[in-house]
Amino acid sequence: MEKRAIVHLDMDTFFVSVERLLDSRLNGKPILIGGSGDRGVVASCSYEARRFGIHSAMPMKLARQLCPEAIIVKGDFEKYSQKSHEVTDILKESVPLFEKSSIDEFYLDLTGMDRFFGCFKLAHELRKRIMKETGLPVSHGLSENKTVSKVATGEAKPNNELLIPKGAERPFLAPLSIRKIPQVGEKTAQTLYTMGVKRVETIQHMPMRLLVSAFGKNGQAIWEKANGIDPNPVVPYTEAKSISSESTFEQDTIDVRKLEATLVAMTEQLAAKLRKQGQLTGCVSIKIRYSDFETHSMQHRVAYTAADHNLLPLVKSLFHKLYSRRLLIRLIGVRFSSLVYGSYQIKLFEDSQKQIQLYQALDKLNYKYGDKTVCRAISMGLEKKRFNPFTGKPVS
Repeated sequence: MEKRAIVHLDMDTFFVSVERLLDSRLNGKPILIGGSGDRGVVASCSYEARRFGIHSAMPMKLARQLCPEAIIVKGDFEKYSQKSHEVTDILKESVPLFEKSSIDEFYLDLTGMDRFFGCFKLAHELRKRIMKETGLPVSHGLSENKTVSKVATGEAKPNNELLIPKGAERPFLAPLSIRKIPQVGEKTAQTLYTMGVKRVETIQHMPMRLLVSAFGKNGQAIWEKANGIDPNPVVPYTEAKSISSESTFEQDTIDVRKLEATLVAMTEQLAAKLRKQGQLTGCVSIKIRYSDFETHSMQHRVAYTAADHNLLPLVKSLFHKLYSRRLLIRLIGVRFSSLVYGSYQIKLFEDSQKQIQLYQALDKLNYKYGDKTVCRAISMGLEKKRFNPFTGKPVS
């Protein structure tokens, strides 16, 4: 099998770096990006702020207590998305295969482009080009797989690069904290701590079945990642302009409650898809087709979000504004456009930590046990007629 060369590339403190490009007075100062209210959370912070113990997703109120002199910037996804597109365009010109996993994070597959150390040189030159053309700091790691490369990037930061040669994956990972393993969150880490596991090396010497008994399928994934095993491919980048869902009724209807329930179900599924893909929408559209086949639509710009509680009121409002003819309806649809990638998949600069945790829990349950395992009561009556967010058609 051909030896793989996978690069993980990350834009260091991306939001902060973009703000500093626009305002040099922010250089060298503790910066917090996020909502300024007490219920807001920190979307990103500078390294100067991290020295005070501040981290992403921390309540803004606590962050201000830890570092009263920190400068708070609300943030603007429009300009962050534009900078992300600049990096994406450079990668399109430079490498045959790359994956955009978030607004500031990429995987590159350089397999076959050169010998292994030549690939590191290629990645080095690409990093220099990105920094020169965008003005942003960049870190990257190179190894045979995505997991080790991502960890290597974290160890290389800030603004540096690191190569992990073939055969050196386990020794490289061994001394690191278990929190360095991708997808090992706080809850999983606490369970491992109670098992006496603090370093990756301990997992490397544990039988896989022990982790499987404790964490199920996720236990196997943890064991494999700790041992530097990750066969997952780099997924070719494609940029969706929008996502949508439509429903054609078996019988034309004027039942407003049924229509609203259908809109709720479609909006929930589309919003969940956005969060799963790490995306946010900046525009919401509603479409109505009447029994005489006359079709009307209406759209509205929205602050970038993928949260149901932000999208549902707007969807319902647009529907009631658009539904003016009082004729039987044949089809309704919801469309989210102006999509951007975001590291936090809800109303990034305003939502509370409690809301973030709620959506993370809902998405985890629905992903694990199936669509609509947890949903709003109004859409429960449609449980026999679900809607595929990829095709927009009802499924049984």
